[in-house]
Amino acid sequence: MTQNHWQIEVFFDGDCPLCRREIEMLRRRDRQGHIRCTDIAAEGFDATAYGRTQGEFMDRIQARLADGRWLEGVEVFRHLYTSIGFGWLVALTRLPGVTQLLDWAYDTFARNRLRLTGRCDPDGACRVPSAEHG
Repeated sequence: MTQNHWQIEVFFDGDCPLCRREIEMLRRRDRQGHIRCTDIAAEGFDATAYGRTQGEFMDRIQARLADGRWLEGVEVFRHLYTSIGFGWLVALTRLPGVTQLLDWAYDTFARNRLRLTGRCDPDGACRVPSAEHG
């Protein structure tokens, strides 16, 4: 029997082209319906409904497990990839040295995501969407 209840809800920036591509790939591979995707850039998204601010959602990828626990950063991707059957790949990310490298790479990407995805002004100013909710 196919399970239709989500196990992880990922909060992604739908205005980020790289983020959208990753979510599209996950949706295609999520044949069991384990992943729920919530676009934090969508009109009407209210971060405060989740006890967070829009800035917190914009700073680092976040996810909520079905039991209510929150994850962020690389751990979100580990859970997402496990949900689509890539547990073998996730196991590699837990090897000594690899974990630290991935954490550093993700943190670097997260800090520079707006600039890397072409969402900064020519003067270099990057702005979080104005729909700040708290």
